[in-house]
Amino acid sequence: MGKVGAHIVWDWNGTLLHDIHAVIEATNASFAELGLQPITLERYRELYCVPVPRFYERLMGRLPSDSEWQLMDAVFHKHYWARAETCGLAEGAAQLLAERRAGGRTQSLLSLAPHEHLVPIVRRHGIQEHFVRIDGRTDSSHAGKAERMARHLAALEGVVAAAERVVVIGDAVDDAVAAAHVGARAVLYTGGSHSRGSLETAGVPVVDSLAEAVAEAERLAA
Repeated sequence: MGKVGAHIVWDWNGTLLHDIHAVIEATNASFAELGLQPITLERYRELYCVPVPRFYERLMGRLPSDSEWQLMDAVFHKHYWARAETCGLAEGAAQLLAERRAGGRTQSLLSLAPHEHLVPIVRRHGIQEHFVRIDGRTDSSHAGKAERMARHLAALEGVVAAAERVVVIGDAVDDAVAAAHVGARAVLYTGGSHSRGSLETAGVPVVDSLAEAVAEAERLAA
């Protein structure tokens, strides 16, 4: 990009990584351990939200206690990471990333996935060179991306143009919230954790493919 076009901050799970079915399988495996009823993909997409304890509140009718949440989180991730290795990238993702980099555009990756898991899996997919920065979660907080987005862009000072040329592409309303927090734009993708109806409540463009997301990002930054 240099000073031209959009800088895209990509989300990972449910956006670049097509892992929604692994998420549902891991969720239901963890629910079985926790004594909760299984959930369908459709219901998951209607109820899912960040911070994740609020998702469990929607399911259970109350917020889990701190000790319950720690157990829920640990059990889910045990089942999820056992399945994540088999997940592929979203359709067209690798080509889009390569084309943008070849065209002089910049892009980075910000995820709530633990950093120590995120970096190796991005490398295994052979796409790490397309990002000017990769940031995963390095603490135990599940508060969402807003403050992390601010830190992410601060670390890219001198690399990324003004915030109004930054576009966040993700699969969750929280991605749009994080973008607004730093004065950036957002495009939300329907291939992950939220239903289209849930995403449309964010008041930003909602698309059904990553190719559409990139085209919309460039339009927003024009």
